[in-house]
Amino acid sequence: MSGFFERVDKIKPVFDITYKIVLFACKLLLIADIFITTMSVIGRYVSFVPDPAWSEEVVLTCMSYMAVLSAALAIRRGAHIRMTALDRYIPKPVLLFLDILADVCVLILAFVMITVGWKYAAGLGAKGTYVSMPWLSRFWMYFPVPVAGVAMVIFELETLYNHMKKIFLKEGEA
Repeated sequence: MSGFFERVDKIKPVFDITYKIVLFACKLLLIADIFITTMSVIGRYVSFVPDPAWSEEVVLTCMSYMAVLSAALAIRRGAHIRMTALDRYIPKPVLLFLDILADVCVLILAFVMITVGWKYAAGLGAKGTYVSMPWLSRFWMYFPVPVAGVAMVIFELETLYNHMKKIFLKEGEA
């Protein structure tokens, strides 16, 4: 059984690279958000600094990407809000079962985000445009939902794999 886990452990760099890419995208989006917001605020008071009409919609779109992508990142780190007050009173096997159940539910949610999010992005989003940028489709406003769903699937599969590894391998084997 440990041979199986050794072979699957070789794809861990894929999870690491995916995490780094999503984290880098969140950092870029945050920088863009700060820059555009700063430019917009200063532009209201300083005449030679432009205050573009599109700034609010772009900032909101960047924020929606950051919100769902950072939630996907939290899956890998186990950093989501969770109820842990009773964990010390619950037997470890039951606690592990509840963790796996929660992760399976999040995995199902991720698939829903991919399918429904894509329908919204390709359907409703593709039909509309941004008010201040009529040349840009609202597809980009809905697109972060399926993208985050894909990232969530990847990180949940890793989390579930780590749970299975914990169940099937003894302490010394891992």
